[in-house]
Amino acid sequence: MVRTRPLKVALLGCGVVGSQVARLMTAHAGDLAARIGAPVELAGVAVRRLGRARGDIDPALVTTDAESLVTRGDIDVVVELIGGIEPARSLINAAFESGASVVTANKALLAGEGPALSAAAEKHAADLYFEASVAGAIPLLRPLRESLAGDKVDRVLGIVNGTTNFILDRMESSGASYGEALDEATALGYAEADPTADVEGFDAAAKAAILAGIAFHTRVRLDDVHREGITEITAADIAGARQMGHAVKLLAICERAEDGRSVTARVHPAMIPLSHPLAGVREAYNAVFVEAEAAGRLMFYGQGAGGAPTASAVLGDLVAACRNRLTGGLGPRESAYAQLPVSPMGEVTTRYHVSLDVVDKPGVLAQCAAVFADHGVSIDTVRQTGKGSKTGQGGLKSGFQGSKEGQEGRGGEAKLVVVTHRAPDAALGATVEALRSLDTVHGVASTMRVEGE
Repeated sequence: MVRTRPLKVALLGCGVVGSQVARLMTAHAGDLAARIGAPVELAGVAVRRLGRARGDIDPALVTTDAESLVTRGDIDVVVELIGGIEPARSLINAAFESGASVVTANKALLAGEGPALSAAAEKHAADLYFEASVAGAIPLLRPLRESLAGDKVDRVLGIVNGTTNFILDRMESSGASYGEALDEATALGYAEADPTADVEGFDAAAKAAILAGIAFHTRVRLDDVHREGITEITAADIAGARQMGHAVKLLAICERAEDGRSVTARVHPAMIPLSHPLAGVREAYNAVFVEAEAAGRLMFYGQGAGGAPTASAVLGDLVAACRNRLTGGLGPRESAYAQLPVSPMGEVTTRYHVSLDVVDKPGVLAQCAAVFADHGVSIDTVRQTGKGSKTGQGGLKSGFQGSKEGQEGRGGEAKLVVVTHRAPDAALGATVEALRSLDTVHGVASTMRVEGE
């Protein structure tokens, strides 16, 4: 049975996602009513400026006074899609104080203010849903919060930013430079006019904080997440990875320590084997691996951004919040009982791929290897190529004697590529800095972590 009095929804923001939410609420009104148990009515839409055509939305519903909309007293659920910290934070708190539940896609706000917002929701017996804040249409947060509530999650690893994945994919598939790939992403609408939040890793870091908090039942702040972007990745890095049978991806990695006493959260570019499923994630798609003690390895894949895909996740939350309004129940609350400390990046054990421009002469390889040993870093593989080498494998074929040019000319330039075993990230960073100081090292061409092996 469907009751006749509708549940009223206030929509804050009518951009790419908001307009799709409004459209789908109208197009699927009958189905939504049947699934919820009551009709859902769009009671108002708050925008920054009036005067623009907004599809089939009744102009009488559109307002610039968002505060009056969320506090008018008859709103059941507020859908916040304006983004940023303010006025979103104040409007969400005002909604809770007025008795409304909230659905949001605001990862930046949740990563910084999630605990405070959760506390406000609980204080006012309201719901706070935010599935759309991470990985767009992909059902990810609800499985972590609910389906895996009886399990122990050890690791979350994935691609959670479509813009950067599109750029890196284009660099690999076409040989484009970072700048060329970014221009294409912008032209196709995958990148914003100011792409900083995406390409510098801020967007992915906010999502990593949310994922780590839910997965490990621990409050993880945005400042706890180590962050590196993709702006320094070159076509040579991509080609070098391919030669080693790897792809380069911007990864969000949240891990529980082996002893279970701490967690880490980090975002950075990394090489992963081409055999790994994440290496095959193309275009602007997202994919996330969850590793749990009992469930094992789970993979979630799909469109991580875009108006309609993100609106799908928003509407899923809206249905849940509306059902709770009818029954008087509440959705999942914040779970931070574990209170595990978040370890700094320097304590994380990782592997490094280091590319060095070195003097091509006997003994250089041994000298560099000694630097790794001095810092307690074990070498897995070494590949040396000299500009005068016919085989391109000088060091590999002739041990520490260098390439043909190194034996004859003593002083040319060679490329030395070293892949390490796992070691504390601080030790690996110190090793790279020590290598820079060697007279025989002309430069460190690139350093990149290696994951998925």
